[in-house]
Amino acid sequence: MSGPRAIRLAGGRLAGLSWGDEAAPTWLALHGWLDNAASFTRLAPLLVRQMGIRIVAIDFSGHGHSQHVAGDYALWDYCHDLLDAADDLGLERATLLAHSMGAGVSCLAAAAFPERIGRLVLIDGLGALTTPAGDSAQQLRKGLRSARRSLSAAPRYPDIETAVAARVAGGVTPIDAVTATPVVERNLCHEDDGHVRLRTDGRLLWPSPVRLTPEQALALLGSIQAPVLLIEGEGGILGGRESAAAARSAVSTLTRRVLPGGHHLHLEPGAVAAVAETIVDWQAMEAKVL
Repeated sequence: MSGPRAIRLAGGRLAGLSWGDEAAPTWLALHGWLDNAASFTRLAPLLVRQMGIRIVAIDFSGHGHSQHVAGDYALWDYCHDLLDAADDLGLERATLLAHSMGAGVSCLAAAAFPERIGRLVLIDGLGALTTPAGDSAQQLRKGLRSARRSLSAAPRYPDIETAVAARVAGGVTPIDAVTATPVVERNLCHEDDGHVRLRTDGRLLWPSPVRLTPEQALALLGSIQAPVLLIEGEGGILGGRESAAAARSAVSTLTRRVLPGGHHLHLEPGAVAAVAETIVDWQAMEAKVL
């Protein structure tokens, strides 16, 4: 099977990668925070081959090869990336394959536009990060203070290996070099002296000035009508946390599967095959229900 094809959407504002035949049913793939479309490099070919579908993975604004935007990056703003991409691809009712932050964006879009979202396949992510209402002023203070500081230059490294090592050492969630390499490579631009520099917009690291409250996030999850498959990693970020249990309980259409692997289990060479098998089996089950 040939590798992914580069794609531009939303008038060139969004970049992405496409796997599979353009005439095949298309799934839209959405990556996690500080990642990019290459997050699906190992999973997409398996699903394309086994299911006969096309997968288009976008780089969210500020990530990968997509354009940066002014101001902060609110979670709900990424819904425009999702909807713009779906419009360009002619997806009147989209199936979403989403990881981490991308899963949160998918949940918001599915709650707000149930007529546009047919199915959700979520990987180690469900709903939005929240702030209790009583902490809103402090959250706003953090976000505004960050936005008023000068933006630092993007990190620069002597080679790709050093950039990968920096991601492994500084990642918010544990990740190894083999797993991280595809997303790091796509996040780099090459300079004339042989060094590489991160493409990612540094403003993605700013704290959000406003977040949903836990009550709002649960209400939105409760509004989801589409069938949902949630695949969690045994070493992922959800697990037995009380907030994750409440989020799962809020979605009446949810099917949960827990598989070996970490937060990026869909990108881990040793875990990705089981992720693909789980998605294929769930899709077959859903087809029988319909």
